[in-house]
Amino acid sequence: MPRSRQGDGGPPAIARRTALLGGLGAVGAAALLSGCSPGGRTAAPVLSQEAASGTPAAGGVLRIARPPASQAETLDPAGSLSAYEYLGALYDRLVRMDGSGEAVPDLAESWESDGEGVRWTFRLRDGVRFHDGSRFTSADAAYTLRRIVDPDLASPQGTVLAPLVDPAKVATPEPGVLAVELKEPNFEFPALLTNYNCYVVPEGSGGSIGSTGVGTGPFRLESFTPGGRGRIVAYDDHWEGPPVLDAIEMYSMTDIQARTNALLAGQIDLISQTNLDFATARVVEASERATIARSVNAQWYVLPMLTTAAPFTDPKVRKAMKLAYDPGHVVDVALQGTGVVGNDNPVPPGTPYHTDYSVERDPERARALLKEAGAEGLEVDLYTSSYDPVFTPMALAYRDSAAEAGIGVTVRNASADSYYTRIWMNKPLMATYWYTGRPADQLLNQVFRSGSSYNETAWSNEDFDGLLDQARRTRDPERRMGLYQDAQRLVVDEGGAMTPMFADRLVGLSREVLNYRETGFEFDYRSIGLRP
Repeated sequence: MPRSRQGDGGPPAIARRTALLGGLGAVGAAALLSGCSPGGRTAAPVLSQEAASGTPAAGGVLRIARPPASQAETLDPAGSLSAYEYLGALYDRLVRMDGSGEAVPDLAESWESDGEGVRWTFRLRDGVRFHDGSRFTSADAAYTLRRIVDPDLASPQGTVLAPLVDPAKVATPEPGVLAVELKEPNFEFPALLTNYNCYVVPEGSGGSIGSTGVGTGPFRLESFTPGGRGRIVAYDDHWEGPPVLDAIEMYSMTDIQARTNALLAGQIDLISQTNLDFATARVVEASERATIARSVNAQWYVLPMLTTAAPFTDPKVRKAMKLAYDPGHVVDVALQGTGVVGNDNPVPPGTPYHTDYSVERDPERARALLKEAGAEGLEVDLYTSSYDPVFTPMALAYRDSAAEAGIGVTVRNASADSYYTRIWMNKPLMATYWYTGRPADQLLNQVFRSGSSYNETAWSNEDFDGLLDQARRTRDPERRMGLYQDAQRLVVDEGGAMTPMFADRLVGLSREVLNYRETGFEFDYRSIGLRP
């Protein structure tokens, strides 16, 4: 029998890109090029804008198909091999991000800083318990934060927080109060705790959390196999009330075709961590059993130029590469209209601190810059793969667009299995993408700051770094926004990353699913349910 239910609503979450994506898309999207209008622009796609909403049945089991993952994956949220589909269900953060990109309370009810942005005080929710029945206190929050910045753990978020957080200055003056004294001022600090690596775990659980999954989230672990199947069940004592569903079952399926076929056959209810290409999305949308949910601007696509490798060591060449192409053409070809132009700025439209600054395309100016750089008739290789269905159409569209400036681009297809070990950050020019959802401070510092391990272009600019430092120290929100926007202008004008577009993520799900709401690639686990 279904359990009784109380309340609804729940936390969206964010995340970085991960997981192997299938190989249908490059061919599927390219096959649609004949559907372009005479003006070279595609018609608006006939696809669902969002999943159906309503009052779901109490209980039920949601079946999720996810890509095959490493046998070394764990349930440790701070690790680099986290089983991402489980995290938002098993854990809560101190601070979470809402759909508009603002930091809002989660396990911390409120927070405040001193006038310098150095000393932060978080007041925690009372009455919260972990799945094992133990009480959540500031000791758990402090342990979680100290663990993230521990260099031995090598948490991806450690590179962001370690320059700020001294473990010795993370204090617990009361069970319901966490005090953090930063190494330097940062008025964006709470937003940095919204990262998916920052889910709170019990004090002292580092050695076991990867297999136990004990958190305070709306579901608790029943079973988990690294890279394979698993099951989570409703946690009735969640502080926001129990979730709608009785359970969620996870299945690992080898490729996108297998996952899509299972969805169309009614064997699963949701395809996780997979952005369907437009052609496949239309097939799913036209079926009786399945449909598409569009997560607007959920991914940003990049053509990073490695600034430490010729010819992109020359800023004139980088500028020419940007002026040469039409981002609108790339959106039309690669996304069939399911996205917006990026104008080489990685901060998504509609989020805090975004600036609409852009530089108009100018192929003739691009030619002139190449001549000044001694690079007339420039020939470059652009690497892509079937890792993501948008990579190859994006690369082909860039190639065709840049030809007008006299730039010859050879698109080279690399193996998906080794793409992020042999190509990414190794070849001078390649295709990649990131999930949106990061606060602007984290995005700009993590992906573009000098020396960052995620700086995929190896771009180094003292003025840019200085703007980020100044923004973090600035208490006034308007002034801080201006500094972050100045930093974005430098990325557009001088950086090594071409960002043609932000893409809607096309999520395949059963027509029986109600209330699928996503931020980043994690969805609202508490409210999702099935039709009565």
